[in-house]
Amino acid sequence: MGKANGFLEYKRQSFVYDKPQKRVKNYKEFMRPVNPDVISEQGARCMDCGTPFCHSEFGCPVMNLIPEWNDLVYRRHWKEAYERLTMTNNFPEFTGRVCPAPCETACTLSINDSPVTIKQIELAVIERAFAENWVKPQPPRKESGKKVAVVGSGPAGLAAAQQLRRNGHQVFVYEKSPRPGGLLRYGIPDFKLEKHIIDRRLRILEAEGVQFICGVEVGEDISARYLRKNHDAILITTGAGEARDLKVPGRELKGIHLALEYLTQSNLYVEGSLNKEEIIWAEGKKVLVIGGGDTGSDCIGTAHRQGAKEIYQFEIMPMPPRWDKSRNPQWPFWPNILRTSSSQEEGCERKWNVSTEAFSGKNGYVQKARCRRVKWQPGENGKKSYPQPLEGSEFEVETDLVLLAMGFVHVKYDRFIRHLNIERTPIGNIKTDEMHRTSLEDVFAVGDAASGASLVVRAIQGGRKAAEAVHAYLS
Repeated sequence: MGKANGFLEYKRQSFVYDKPQKRVKNYKEFMRPVNPDVISEQGARCMDCGTPFCHSEFGCPVMNLIPEWNDLVYRRHWKEAYERLTMTNNFPEFTGRVCPAPCETACTLSINDSPVTIKQIELAVIERAFAENWVKPQPPRKESGKKVAVVGSGPAGLAAAQQLRRNGHQVFVYEKSPRPGGLLRYGIPDFKLEKHIIDRRLRILEAEGVQFICGVEVGEDISARYLRKNHDAILITTGAGEARDLKVPGRELKGIHLALEYLTQSNLYVEGSLNKEEIIWAEGKKVLVIGGGDTGSDCIGTAHRQGAKEIYQFEIMPMPPRWDKSRNPQWPFWPNILRTSSSQEEGCERKWNVSTEAFSGKNGYVQKARCRRVKWQPGENGKKSYPQPLEGSEFEVETDLVLLAMGFVHVKYDRFIRHLNIERTPIGNIKTDEMHRTSLEDVFAVGDAASGASLVVRAIQGGRKAAEAVHAYLS
């Protein structure tokens, strides 16, 4: 815990951002630095709650020792706080930026007050650790002589690679993109996670002995058979790459794109690998984002920085209830309440209960989206609820750039997955047992490829658990 009555003495002071009109002029992170004394006070708010739900199954998937490092930060024992933090989380610099912080909604203070600023404290601890040069490579003391191929370099793959390497195995991370990082690099915009943060961590992994083989697509450039023959185990961490599409009339028109295509191109532009003329560009356009999640929000923020004329965001689900109090109405669970992201704060017109029925255009380019309102009806006999179109609710919206951000359905069935011929779940993910093993004894899978699209923090937790399983198998 922190200070015995700190939660009574100090009010919550969360992240402070630059104003929207300032931050949309560049792609830099826009969180303002926080004074260490303020962070220490926020750590003091951690109460002696007896059963800390913040690191239960409701709160932190990686089981961070949150009350311990809150207390250490309050007492200004920063290095010890860093050591506690990295006992459970390989990459707090990622989760401290992009995690939605379910630990905070599960904080005991959330029953009737504002929760501890856990995410803010986490980020402050790891950034201080890097500044003080406490973050050092931890190469293995003894080599096992075993080789592991990790296919995919997102958060699950990176976490698993680091854990396996520290256990003495030779680890080869195969990545089809030019640089490692997966969706951290190519999906999340720089204004949420600048890429030098990823590179800083990759230098640590390389110093520990993790070997990255980029620009190589397993199944195309090298075969699954080659991989199994030359490694003692394979871990698949390729993510849920199959995006949910919108199969309606007019989908073939130019100007309609999957969100990840748009975000990836933008990130490549920001890093200098592509020119403005080579990518999907929103300047002066009326942008329609279909999908109300984080990916849709990232599209909105990116379109603002590219100079979009107007931005709409349509969501087929109902509008969540408004909640203007700081406490959690569904403690300790993640509450279903209306949230406004930093990108949405920058400006967009949001609509709920909207189904997009068709697109129309001219000379092969999209010009309009035809939509209508829906009402959600409860399913019968235990079936899921479903949207019922409302008669007379049809409307059109002018648009010349449509971004489909409706989530991901399952792992991509590329040649690598097909040639392995491993079992899949009824919804299309890779089927694994409790030890993350697939239907092939030496092939494991974890992260979004096995669970479906989820959070970065869950990917890290899965990578750590899968590394334990692979290590046990090799031992």
